[in-house]
Amino acid sequence: MTPERIKLVVEGALFAAREPVSVERLIGLFAKDELPLGGERQAVRAALDAIAAEAEGRAYELARVASGHRFQVRREFAPWVGRLFDERAPRYSRALLETLALIAYRQPTTRGDIEQVRGVAVSPSIMRTLLDRGWIRAVGQRETPGRPTMYGTTRRFLDYFNLRSLDDMPPLAEIKALAEPELDDDAPEEQTTDDAPGEPPAQRALAEVVQLPVAAPRPENAEQD
Repeated sequence: MTPERIKLVVEGALFAAREPVSVERLIGLFAKDELPLGGERQAVRAALDAIAAEAEGRAYELARVASGHRFQVRREFAPWVGRLFDERAPRYSRALLETLALIAYRQPTTRGDIEQVRGVAVSPSIMRTLLDRGWIRAVGQRETPGRPTMYGTTRRFLDYFNLRSLDDMPPLAEIKALAEPELDDDAPEEQTTDDAPGEPPAQRALAEVVQLPVAAPRPENAEQD
């Protein structure tokens, strides 16, 4: 199969996918003799590079996140593209974002650790929202009296905030500025999102996937698929 044909197959798969697609999954789309023997990964990577280059100057981009690659609308066009959708973008309370930031930067950490830093109790609804959205998960129990549960972030957290790995997170001092567009000081802790209680969040459409800024990517040889 020619490089141009490979690129078209990869491009079509990315447009059809409802989630990031890894290089391994893209390789799996091809029959054994359709990619160069021993150079399957290089062929797919070359296709991804070509697609990303062709997206320059367009309203969408090919982004690489923890789970793979995806098309997403560029952040600068969010105000207009967002008008296609009736559902409002979720708003988050300051308490929820502070809790998420503490878990992300101090993981593995417990609710007690978070409460000690914030100086107030962590609302059960906040932890439930973060768990329901799949942004955090229980990673074990601390070997201290009571064996409190320790929490860490997930790949879905990285995908949502347009990160390839935890190393790409910006300095903690920048978090407040980055979160400001989605932060709602008036949102009560008991109602931190627009999703119905007890229901998983709806899949975000392609045009809604407009992410927060991220730190500069690491060198290619330091990245993982």
